[in-house]
Amino acid sequence: MSRIDYINDPGAPAANSVVPSVVAVVQNDRGQVLLIHKTDNGLWALPGGGHDIGEFVAETVVREVHEETGIDVQVVTVTGLYTDPGHRMAYSDGEVRQQFSICFRARPVGGELRTSEESKEVRWVDPADLRDLSIHPSMRLRIEHALDPDRVQPYIG
Repeated sequence: MSRIDYINDPGAPAANSVVPSVVAVVQNDRGQVLLIHKTDNGLWALPGGGHDIGEFVAETVVREVHEETGIDVQVVTVTGLYTDPGHRMAYSDGEVRQQFSICFRARPVGGELRTSEESKEVRWVDPADLRDLSIHPSMRLRIEHALDPDRVQPYIG
């Protein structure tokens, strides 16, 4: 299923759903960030996805990171809540979601890099190289907030 992201676009379709979702900023021992090259919009992103009924939110993080990357993680902390009504994602099936994403920091505890239906490429990226990748502005904001050494409170917005 394909997807188009809109941010503050007056021509964007109206949202018809809100789905709680998670993303994780996972850094290895060398400080590299785990990223996926998404199949739905062709952009680089943090691994993550929708929260399922019956899960604790930390379980969602662990499941989604493993499903999309093959890496097993342990959740460390929350770095932000992102609920901008101006950020909408239009899917090819007609669903238009308003953003509702919780960003976590997590650390790798095992697994091996691999792709999935949602990730055509998975890699560890040096933070200095992030500017060279095609990353949606909302995802870039999550990464910047999570990597900011001066931020002591989660972002709420």
